[in-house]
Amino acid sequence: MKAIIVGLGSMGRRRARLLHQFDHTIPIFGIDMQEARRKQAELELGIQTFGSIKEACMKYAPDIAFVSTPPLSHPSIIRECLNQHLHVFTELNLYDIGYNENMELADSNGLVLFLSSTFLYRREIQYIKDAVDNCGCRLSYTYHAGQYLPDWHPWESYQDFFVGKKETNGCREFMAVEFPWLTDVFGQVKAVHSICSRDSSLQIDFPDTYQIIFEHESGHKGMACIDVVSRKAVRRFELSGEHLYLTWNGTPDSLFRYNFETKEELPVSLYSTVDRREGYSPFIIEDAYTSEIVNFLNVVKGEEHPRYSFEKDKIVLSIIDKIEKVREKQK
Repeated sequence: MKAIIVGLGSMGRRRARLLHQFDHTIPIFGIDMQEARRKQAELELGIQTFGSIKEACMKYAPDIAFVSTPPLSHPSIIRECLNQHLHVFTELNLYDIGYNENMELADSNGLVLFLSSTFLYRREIQYIKDAVDNCGCRLSYTYHAGQYLPDWHPWESYQDFFVGKKETNGCREFMAVEFPWLTDVFGQVKAVHSICSRDSSLQIDFPDTYQIIFEHESGHKGMACIDVVSRKAVRRFELSGEHLYLTWNGTPDSLFRYNFETKEELPVSLYSTVDRREGYSPFIIEDAYTSEIVNFLNVVKGEEHPRYSFEKDKIVLSIIDKIEKVREKQK
C-alpha cells in the first residue's frame, strides 16, 4: 500500500507523521502547490513531494490519499483522487458541496470515501456515550468550546487562515468538530434554537459567538456556547440527570463522574500514556488522530466500518446551516 498526502500544512504533516509511526512500511508522498511547504515536509518527514496529484500517481501508483487542504478545495481534489482510483480520507469539509457526486463516484469505482471526525475516536467521548446509553434517564448538558482566533495558528495571521474567512469561519469549524459527537452521544437533533453576536475587536465579517440550545429526539437537551473569543482555549462539558452526573474539560485527565453513594467526584482514567505534540492546545492529543487513520486503513481492507460518514455529515451540516442563518435574521 502506498499513500499520498494532499496538502502539506500542519494537518497534512501530522497525517504523514502518524501514518509513518503506525506503519513505517507504507511509502508516503506529499503533494502541495507551494514549494516552501514541500521543502518543509521533505526536511521534517523525509518524504518525496510533488506539485500535483497526477505527477505522483503517474510515477508511483499510490493506493490511498489523505486530503488535508483548506475545506473549500476538497470537492475537486476528492474527485481527482477518486478518478485516479484512490481510496480517500478527507478532513472536515464544512459544506456538502459535491457530496452526492463523489459518493456515487466512489461507489461506482468500489472505493472507500472516508470522512474525518476525530472526536468520535476520543476515549472520553466513547465513555460518555456508554454512560448516556446506560443511565436510564433523560439528561441535560452544557458545553462551552472556544478559543481566541489568532491563537489557532499563531505562526500565521488568522486572516490568511481559512478559519478567518466568512465561508469557512472558526465558529463553523468548531461546530463541525463538536456536533458529530454530540449527535452521536445524545441522538439526532429534533429542534435547535440559537443567537449569535460579535463580541470582539477581531477583523472578521462573521459572528464570533453563538449560544445554542438543542432538543434531541432521545429527549435529552443541551446548551452549547461556541466562540472564537475566549482568550483561554476551553472545552468545558457538564452532564446531569437523575442517575448520572459527569464533567469533562476536554483533556484526557479531566473526566470526572459523581458517585452518588460517596458524594464525591471521582476521576475516570482511560489512558496509560498520552501522545501530545509541543505547541498545541492540551485538548489536542495524537491518539485519536492515529485511531481514525487506523480505522480508515481497516475500512480499506474490509475489516471495519467507518465511525462517521458523508451521509451523517450532511445532517450535521444542515444543522450548522440553520444555526448560521440566525445571523441574517439578526441584522
